Amino acid sequence: MPERLTPLEVSMLALDTAHTPGHVGTVDVFDAGPDEFDYERLIALIRERISFVPRYRQRVRSIPARLAGPVWVDDESFDLTFHVRRSALPRPGTMEQLREFVGRVMARRLDRSRPLWEMYLVEGLENNRFALVSKSHLSLVDGIDTVDIGQVLLDSDALVHATPTNTWQPLPEPSSAELLVGALWRGAQDPALALENVRGTLTGALGIAVAVGEAVGGVGGALGELAGTALRGGRPRSDSPLAGPVSEQRRVATVAASLDDFKAIRQEHDHTVNDVVLAVIAGALRSWLLTRGESVSSSSSVTALVPMSVAEDTDEPTSLGSQVAPHLQNLPIGEPSALMRLHQVAYATQAHKDTGRAIGARTLSDIAGFAPTTLHALGVRVSAETIRKQHDVLITNVPGPQVPLFAAGSQMVASYPVLPLSAGHLLAIGVTSYDGEVFFGLTADRNAISDLDVLAQCLVDSLEELLDTTVRAVSSRQPTRKASPAAKRAAAKKAAAKAEAAQQAAAQKRAAVRKLATKAVEIGATGLTAKKPPAARRPAKKVAPRRPPATNKDAG
Repeated sequence: MPERLTPLEVSMLALDTAHTPGHVGTVDVFDAGPDEFDYERLIALIRERISFVPRYRQRVRSIPARLAGPVWVDDESFDLTFHVRRSALPRPGTMEQLREFVGRVMARRLDRSRPLWEMYLVEGLENNRFALVSKSHLSLVDGIDTVDIGQVLLDSDALVHATPTNTWQPLPEPSSAELLVGALWRGAQDPALALENVRGTLTGALGIAVAVGEAVGGVGGALGELAGTALRGGRPRSDSPLAGPVSEQRRVATVAASLDDFKAIRQEHDHTVNDVVLAVIAGALRSWLLTRGESVSSSSSVTALVPMSVAEDTDEPTSLGSQVAPHLQNLPIGEPSALMRLHQVAYATQAHKDTGRAIGARTLSDIAGFAPTTLHALGVRVSAETIRKQHDVLITNVPGPQVPLFAAGSQMVASYPVLPLSAGHLLAIGVTSYDGEVFFGLTADRNAISDLDVLAQCLVDSLEELLDTTVRAVSSRQPTRKASPAAKRAAAKKAAAKAEAAQQAAAQKRAAVRKLATKAVEIGATGLTAKKPPAARRPAKKVAPRRPPATNKDAG
């Protein structure tokens, strides 16, 4: 009997509408190298590796009359060239053009009649580069039986591996009668499964109501809102600056930064890189909202849903060795001090660290393949749970390997996550660290947030604010006792040079002042020796003689 979708996966399919497509994307940028990576090489690579992710050759098949949840079946007419597509930018293509392309691609829903994934080879990028833009549906990647295809395409060396012969043969697809009889029989044998089938039928009906509500509006829209609330649980606060109706169009922005900068801040203030990332985002949101004229007081905050990796339960083993759990985090956007924002964020994440189930970044980065593509999808799945608390923005932060990775000999130089938007949420932020850099991927509603590039610049400025409290401050003061003798000598030499430069500047300033004073004295002396013209002289005023005061003798 084919494998049945879980209730969560059924819900994600139901919430996949024209306004809220339910897929996670990744933009990987590669250096083509001297061999010039092409479409045929990509097809050969995927044909070789797709056997590691068999669900990428399966499609969703519904049960007649929706008497049970849908199942996964092999796609007998699977066509790899339908899912892997070729595109190009006008040479030399810029990152701005690539982001426009990604925004259009991510706004389109996947074809439900085929396996739920697509990949685009985007050629023509400047500096002899190309991009792989992939999108996988949330129901496809569960982290238990299936990982994202991006995790299995990359190698740790630049060797081009031989492509084995394709021997895959799809299993015969069961008929509608077989699916119906099988579902009823299993439901009769297992009451819990029968209840699950009822839930799946209700979820499907609610999903139809959501889609109809989006399409027709009016009363249908109101019913769709009620159905959506029942499916997705809490919505963002109505007064949240990041809440509003979501359109069918998307806008994407990207930012790259040095991982060493984040590590320097972490080391200086004794926090984690994840704390620094969240503090940078908090500072960027503060500055961006102020540029938009939003009211930001000292007590203002943004509630972020930040999925965290935790140790897996013994009864639920996964292919990654860890699970992803939801974590609500308040970002203190009302705090004007960058350093205080960092301390407040670190204090809020301490509760997760104290659980004892937190997974270290090094453990996650050591997972085989390129795990961030899978972990971002699992983070979004957590946010799509049917019962959850309200939040303003979804943020996923996944550490990746700090060594170069290759696809069929071409080195990957950047990887930007592209998260989907759920109903009522206008912004989502994904963060991936890889090979010494940190890559931010920002997804926003195109109509509601036209200044997403401003937020991207605010991320850069927010990181600079935190660097000003550490690296640049350290360079201008004497090292502490913990510094090495060599560091102390270098700092003393630098301080002496700075003091000498200051003395020279002061001497130059004193010389300039003396020169001005001398000139002023010369001008004053010349003025005193000059004679005034006769017309300018005034005649002396005559003074009458003073009469002596009267005495008693005169009065007699």
